Amino acid sequence: MISAQSQDLQLQRRLQQDSIQLSGKTIYINPFLYWRRFDSNTDRWLREPGQLSEEQITLNRSRFYPELDWSLLNDEQASLKDAAVEMFLKSLELIGTFHPDLTAGQLLEVERKMAVTKKLSFERWVEKVFRRRYKEEDRDRRRFARDRFLRTWKEWLSLETTHKAVAPVAALIVLAGFGGWSIGVSNFSCPSFLVPSTNQAESI
Repeated sequence: MISAQSQDLQLQRRLQQDSIQLSGKTIYINPFLYWRRFDSNTDRWLREPGQLSEEQITLNRSRFYPELDWSLLNDEQASLKDAAVEMFLKSLELIGTFHPDLTAGQLLEVERKMAVTKKLSFERWVEKVFRRRYKEEDRDRRRFARDRFLRTWKEWLSLETTHKAVAPVAALIVLAGFGGWSIGVSNFSCPSFLVPSTNQAESI
C-alpha cells in the first residue's frame, strides 16, 4: 500500500515537471510525450542533434542559458549545451504545432518552465546521444581500418612481383623447417652418455 502511494507521488511529481496548466488545459513540455502523435521523420528530427542550423542555435544561446559565458566553455561542453538549445527549440516548435491556439504569453510561460525543469534532462539526453554516436563512429572507423588492411594485403598478394618474391621465401621456410626437423631427429636417436653420480663413483 505504501509502495503504491509512493509510486503515485513520484508519477505526480514527474507529470508536474513534464507539464504545465494553461487555461484549464494540460500542456506537456516533455517533447517525447507527443511521440504517439508524430511520424518517424519527426521522431528522427527530434532525437538527432544537428537538424537545426548553427546560426539559429547560436542566436538562442542566451535565451536558454543567460547565466553562461560561452567563451569559457571547451569544445565538448559547448557542443553539449548547443545540442540542449536545439532540444529547447525543437520542443517549442512541437508544442506550437500541437497547440496552435496558445498565445505568445502562454508560449512564454511554457518556455520559462521548460528552461527551469528540462535543462538537465535535455543535457543528459544529448550526452547519451553523443556517446552512442561516438561508439558507432569508432566502430565504423575500426571496421574501415580492418577492411583497408585486408584490401591492401589482397592487392599486394595479387601482384606479379609478390608472386616472384613469395616463392623463394616459401622455399627457404620449407628448407629451414626440414633442416630443424632433421637435426631434432638425429639428436633424439643418438644415445647420450650419462655421467655417473657421485655416489656411484664412490661405490666403484
